[in-house]
Amino acid sequence: MKKPDVVISDLEIMNWHFLLLCAAVTLTSVCSQFNFPLEELGSDVGIQVFNQIVKARPQENIVVSPHGIASVLGVLQLGADGKTKKQLTTVMRYSLNGVGKALKKINKLIVSKKNKDIVTIANAVFAKSGFKMEVPFVTRNKEVFQCNVKSVDFEDPNVACDSINQWVKNETRGMIDKILSPDDIDAALTRLVLVNAVYFKGLWKSRFRPENTRKRPFYGADGKTYQVPMLSQLSVFRCGTTSTPNDLWYNIIELPYHGEMISMLIAVPSESTTPLSSVIPHISTKTIESWRTIMVPKRVQVTLPKFTAEAETDLKEPLKSLGITDMFEQAKANFGKITRTESLHVSQILQKTKIEVSEDGTKAAAATTAILIARSSPPWFIVDRPFVFFIRHNPTGAVLFMGQINKP
Repeated sequence: MKKPDVVISDLEIMNWHFLLLCAAVTLTSVCSQFNFPLEELGSDVGIQVFNQIVKARPQENIVVSPHGIASVLGVLQLGADGKTKKQLTTVMRYSLNGVGKALKKINKLIVSKKNKDIVTIANAVFAKSGFKMEVPFVTRNKEVFQCNVKSVDFEDPNVACDSINQWVKNETRGMIDKILSPDDIDAALTRLVLVNAVYFKGLWKSRFRPENTRKRPFYGADGKTYQVPMLSQLSVFRCGTTSTPNDLWYNIIELPYHGEMISMLIAVPSESTTPLSSVIPHISTKTIESWRTIMVPKRVQVTLPKFTAEAETDLKEPLKSLGITDMFEQAKANFGKITRTESLHVSQILQKTKIEVSEDGTKAAAATTAILIARSSPPWFIVDRPFVFFIRHNPTGAVLFMGQINKP
């Protein structure tokens, strides 16, 4: 598994590009009333997966897309039957009955131009040439996830990979140019590859001025101190302090993007002696929603590092830890609603996520804040040690991205 890298960017930040996760699911053959909490349930699954990864790698940098994970599991749920379907339904906590219309509307809201910030969500099923799928599965995926079925020749892994990777590159505006390698495809057994791609480009509502960027210390999880470029600005942000059930206190702040539909939320332990890994397991979509009642607008001096993070993660073991096991086992998987001609199982679920700090001078200038002069010494919100962040679509509660940054 590739170890995620975090690089402090040399670019002054006017906006953040978040390329989500691409999640690629490879299925192989054995033989040759509307309400938003539904989306929060989906994001919760992704947060649980994130927690499983953090448990295994507490001091590494981890980045995932809860919404992307929920989308891929949703596609699989539409094709599952029997115990396989039951496991997916239990972990995702909602059934298929009546949920299609809700998910369709939620996805439509997330990619709406009303957001101003750019969000692109794309799903595709790449099927082996000539592979016969059940019509209801294809139709339902098109309806709920705008998921198209594309034909590829898996017998030539190189050609198949090129085709899938080109689709990913196009859908992510070139941010991710490779999700699969020929080794991920079994020429004889691979029947389907499910791919989900999410791209986000957001401009801060209140920009960070380049002249305020200074090298400051960041205290990494490895015990080392790093001198890194830190963004800084004095402005009004919603922030507050809360605690876990076992009284570990942490600070939270909301940095809205210019469309105000999407925000970055950052949580950092209040005490330097509190490890981030002690706080993260207590955070869920319900916790994040509760922050909105705790945070109040304050004029604060915010300081946080610039960074680019890229991660490649295998989701198989985290999902198995949550109870989704049968779909990975050749003898137990039941995807009878995808096809009745062969027995399928999921051989792997891979995701690649990239988050990048970049500059857009024209648009950034329009997001300039007028609050620049301190009348009194303002409080500071300094992110100079390991932190967790969330990119959240506020109207639906969908968590597009989340990650922990332990070291620059």
